[in-house]
Amino acid sequence: MNGAYFDQFKIVGLIALTNSSMMMVVAVVVVLLLFKGTRLIPERWQSIIELIYDHFHGVVKDNLGSGGLKYFPFIISLFFFIVFLNVLGLFPYVFTPTVHIVVTLGLSFSIIIGVTLAGFWRFEWDFFSVLMPGGAPLGLAPLLVLIETVSYMSRAMSLGVRLAANLSAGHLLFVILAGFGFNMLIASGFMGFFPLLIMVFITLLEVAVAVIQAYVFCLLTTIYLADTIILH
Repeated sequence: MNGAYFDQFKIVGLIALTNSSMMMVVAVVVVLLLFKGTRLIPERWQSIIELIYDHFHGVVKDNLGSGGLKYFPFIISLFFFIVFLNVLGLFPYVFTPTVHIVVTLGLSFSIIIGVTLAGFWRFEWDFFSVLMPGGAPLGLAPLLVLIETVSYMSRAMSLGVRLAANLSAGHLLFVILAGFGFNMLIASGFMGFFPLLIMVFITLLEVAVAVIQAYVFCLLTTIYLADTIILH
């Protein structure tokens, strides 16, 4: 029984893709269709998308300034991509790629490598100054550079592990409580209203976790991109 809880994390090969890569393609198609049917007078879904769009535009501008708005399309696209991967994974028999750490680390390492290359492109060798806090004593420079280097490299690990760990734990909790609620529903008969309430609450909680984790991932990415705008 315990082994069945982890069946949802198995990667299965399909005709030309795996279930993981297929869900990534589906998420991209859903996002493209979502932005395709825009109207002058927005409907309910378009209004929600516009609110999200305006919010992230403000987040990018507040953290990166007007010069950092060039990263806004990347941030908003990354958010919708991750949030749809997370939310679609809550449906039955749908695989969630972001529960696999190899996927999330692939995203996070790609972002940190991109930030580093963009920093070198803009500041050249002066970019190494991010590894030395301003105003620190020169005698502590070797130790501080070592600490800051480890801290800088750990960004990629923390960014990817946070997303995968929270979603994996949430999916396991969801499956365990779903099985528990289903057994209670069968055993209780007419009094099965309470197990249904549990399932509704857990479902809403998992949707909130899926959206919040995508938001945190994009917010931290925005903060890290500040190193390509101004040296600290």
